[in-house]
Amino acid sequence: MSSERLNLAVIVGSVREGRFGPVVANWFAAQAERHGEFAVDVIDLADVDLPLELPAVPPAMEPELARPSGMGELTRRLKAADAVVVVTPDYNRSFPASLKAAIDWHYTEWQAKPVGFVGYSGASGGLLAIEQLRQVFNELHAHTVRDYVSFPRYYLLFSPDGTLLQPEEPEGAAKAMLDQLVWWGSVLRDARRDRPYGAGR
Repeated sequence: MSSERLNLAVIVGSVREGRFGPVVANWFAAQAERHGEFAVDVIDLADVDLPLELPAVPPAMEPELARPSGMGELTRRLKAADAVVVVTPDYNRSFPASLKAAIDWHYTEWQAKPVGFVGYSGASGGLLAIEQLRQVFNELHAHTVRDYVSFPRYYLLFSPDGTLLQPEEPEGAAKAMLDQLVWWGSVLRDARRDRPYGAGR
């Protein structure tokens, strides 16, 4: 494996008013920075033009399709990522429409890359959203790592300044997931450099 740091995209999946996602994402980004093997890029979907109307020809058939001008930076940053972590709440036992739109507007940007999850919600801690996202990313030829970070009743766990009241267990979960992302991210990055994903020998 290369000793070069991995480009890690941390995606804030919720765009709703009053969302808690940036607090969770900033906490996780700090964990990833502390881990030492990642160059971290926090991507907030609230800053992206994400129309729900998809093009007639899907990205799976036309990877270089013309996207809205406000989406260009998102596409560039996703393409540059060696690994991805999605920060998501549960919305009605699923994940936000904003996140689905960001996923569906892209295809090759996800391929042969590891994806991890940080969930938060009132009861399940985002696990309902995470389980559905695993199916979606597997369809896109991404590899979802087993471990995850979950914050049930997140509003009781964080102080007003965004720090955790009892950080030991979440920090341990974050490190376990980040370790998996390092292994898979390094192996898959080197493999993509050796031969583009899907290309014949």
